[in-house]
Amino acid sequence: MLILLNKPFNVLCQFTGEPGQRTLAECLPVPGVYAAGRLDADSEGLLVLTDDGMLQKRIADPQHKLPKTYLAQVEGVPDEAALARLRAGVDLGDFVTRPCGARLVDEPAWLWPRNPPIRERKAIPTSWVELVLREGKNRQVRRMTAKVGFPTLRLIRVRIGDWSLGGLAPGEWREQAGPLPPALMAAAAPAPGRRPSASRTFARRPR
Repeated sequence: MLILLNKPFNVLCQFTGEPGQRTLAECLPVPGVYAAGRLDADSEGLLVLTDDGMLQKRIADPQHKLPKTYLAQVEGVPDEAALARLRAGVDLGDFVTRPCGARLVDEPAWLWPRNPPIRERKAIPTSWVELVLREGKNRQVRRMTAKVGFPTLRLIRVRIGDWSLGGLAPGEWREQAGPLPPALMAAAAPAPGRRPSASRTFARRPR
């Protein structure tokens, strides 16, 4: 089973938490699935979950080179020099990021409101940067944009490999059918005697 979820803001990327913490359990009433990779609580967007442990590890492992696409709303408007630094790799002190894609984009027309909204300062505009990474260190995008002088105010992951949000609203999910990327096919082969599940795609809103 492979599930695509639009993780809302301020939801932990796990199914259990301390009292008062929001978790994936409020969005996804499907037992036995686990996130393949993570999103910080203050990040939003695409999360892939599966009940296949080997597939989970392969999706999350950078060696399989599934590009991850993020939209970052940043404080200020990065110039070409700042974008070039992001593309070339940024020295964050404990590691240097790999080369990546980085470009200015318009605010997406499909963007949902965030609750609470981002902080805004009248004298400083905001802009959107699309970043395409093939790694995922802790708070990497936020650290990268801050390092080049443009702190991230809002972060949304919109794509992992060929999988995208595809119109999912925050908290909505769908079971994904169809072929996996070639690098992941070996992990997805059904066990002997086990028939693969039928193709189906659907979405549900959390209760």
